[in-house]
Amino acid sequence: MITITNLTRTYVMGTVHVHALKGISLKINKGEFISIMGASGSGKSTLLHQLGLLDIPTQGEILIDGKDVSKLSEKERSLFRLTQLGYVFQEYAIISELTALENVYLPMLMTGRKKQDCINTGIDILNKVGLGDRLDHLQHELSGGQQQRVAVARALVNKPKILFADEPCANLDSSSSRQILELFKKLNKELKQTIVMVTHEDWHMEYSDRVIHLKDGLI
Repeated sequence: MITITNLTRTYVMGTVHVHALKGISLKINKGEFISIMGASGSGKSTLLHQLGLLDIPTQGEILIDGKDVSKLSEKERSLFRLTQLGYVFQEYAIISELTALENVYLPMLMTGRKKQDCINTGIDILNKVGLGDRLDHLQHELSGGQQQRVAVARALVNKPKILFADEPCANLDSSSSRQILELFKKLNKELKQTIVMVTHEDWHMEYSDRVIHLKDGLI
């Protein structure tokens, strides 16, 4: 599903060149639940941002289902992100003025689908993540774990090929973290959802099919 070859990312900060990724080659299969681990500054979030088309590599090739996404125009990248990829971040990034349901179906609405279809899909996904009784709740009426589940549901609304999660449990206590990881595992097994997650917690590894360790920009 994902094949990357000799991927590098160098950031230029004045006269300083920071080599965040130093030539990574990797394959991720459809339906895998992958964890990317490493110390702070190892390049794990940088790698996730390259795979998720949130940044552009300095060199190298990224293939998703055989398509060289590293050569897409910015407009094509935006459309690919919206329709093919899902994202969950540390910060829940849900819109405080919208209900849980409205937050979830908004990305689907952006694809031009009929509003009622978007609402029905949003309800179905919120039921899948255990929030069927929180459809009309606003952000301040939800716990941190519930807000993150709204973010997961939103990431899934367009049925993405790949779900990317960047430290999704960083702002949660251990109980809520386990609930999110159990949800990821359920989605992975029941829906065959491909998941690529960055984490720094060793105990999170038990939920993954495979762990990729990074150090100084290399596997």
